[in-house]
Amino acid sequence: MGKDIIPEFKAEKWDPDEWASLFAEVGIKYVVLTAEHHDGFSNWDSKINPWNSVNMGPKRDLVGDLGKAVRNYGLKYAPSYHRERHTGFFAKEKYVVHSEPRDDIVEEIKRAPEAAVLYGPFEYSKEFVDDYVARWKEIQDKYHPDFLWIDDVPIFTRDGNNPKTGFRPEIQYFYDQYRNMITNFMNNGLDRKQDVYVNNKGANRNWPDGVGCLEKDNLKLKVIGPKWQSCTTFGTSFGYLENDTYKSVQHIIKEMVEVVSRNGNFLINIGPRADGTIPDEQVKRLREMGNWLKINGDAIYGTRYWKENHQKEGNLAFTTKGKVLFAIALEKPEKPFVIKGTKGWNRENIKSVQLIGSKEKISWKMLEEGLRILPPENLGKSEYAWSFKILTSSNQFHPNAIEVDADKVLKGTKKVNLEGF
Repeated sequence: MGKDIIPEFKAEKWDPDEWASLFAEVGIKYVVLTAEHHDGFSNWDSKINPWNSVNMGPKRDLVGDLGKAVRNYGLKYAPSYHRERHTGFFAKEKYVVHSEPRDDIVEEIKRAPEAAVLYGPFEYSKEFVDDYVARWKEIQDKYHPDFLWIDDVPIFTRDGNNPKTGFRPEIQYFYDQYRNMITNFMNNGLDRKQDVYVNNKGANRNWPDGVGCLEKDNLKLKVIGPKWQSCTTFGTSFGYLENDTYKSVQHIIKEMVEVVSRNGNFLINIGPRADGTIPDEQVKRLREMGNWLKINGDAIYGTRYWKENHQKEGNLAFTTKGKVLFAIALEKPEKPFVIKGTKGWNRENIKSVQLIGSKEKISWKMLEEGLRILPPENLGKSEYAWSFKILTSSNQFHPNAIEVDADKVLKGTKKVNLEGF
């Protein structure tokens, strides 16, 4: 049972400063730690929930300790909160307004009555909703998060509930308090003169489109979408999985570049062991990402999307920064390629072309079909992906290249209209 795993979760080798130092070294800008998942266990010093990491398990404030460490390195911080799904995870039915505990959970609570508040409640009552909001408010008041990271809420579109047609009374109360909680978080940031942000998780968004960034696990958009985030795993699991199968470094960097080129943020997940250490396979991939970003970070940080997000010839992704166009080759550029989106430009439109991480002079010329680049034989220091920095005579950010309809974006069926460029 869930409560019996807690003594095994000791985090005895956990060093939050070591984590924070690694994150800063590899170029991470913000950190999201799971404050509470669907299991009902709080990883902070909670006065509301007795099942917390200070009272048992690690016997320390995981949320607070990591927050102090990452902020010492200038990183933003977001304890994530997943309790919106809790009522169904130890119940006979998920995502219904009123459920019942599983038979084994009933027996477990009989043997250990104190576990009732860990496994339950099993319905969306007013008491559950008020406790849900109070737990987040405790996180907000104690740790002043920079980011409100909430999971998606299936009950808003299940069991007779729909934001467009109406909610059952219990869920209407939940929906109202939920939105008030988000508003309070935003207003609290304003009062504190703190820049804060929120995520809008799931295919069925938590709140109206345009509030916060669109997000799904391992999200891959085919087009440039409204501001979004992909919460991406190194392997197959979001937690630690012994002998997990991991993606290659090249796969991860390619995925990161594609996400950024389509107006997304790349939130990479690590799954630590119960002792608080990060598996070597994950550390290796973090460091390789960091090495790549040390060379190519100019093509990622602070960039915006272009009018095109991908070109098949040369396997190119694109980002922009002011008058600079970055063409990032996602496979080794061993032969000349033409950037088709520059068709109609002339030589005066190009001021310079260079390969980031290389001292070689880049040979280029304008053709009728666009800018042709001849990659050098020596590709320089970069691995996995190669960034060509093209200084132009005009601003390269095209805000009207975006598809703003989140439903179409998630289906990936809408092709961006590039007429007029």
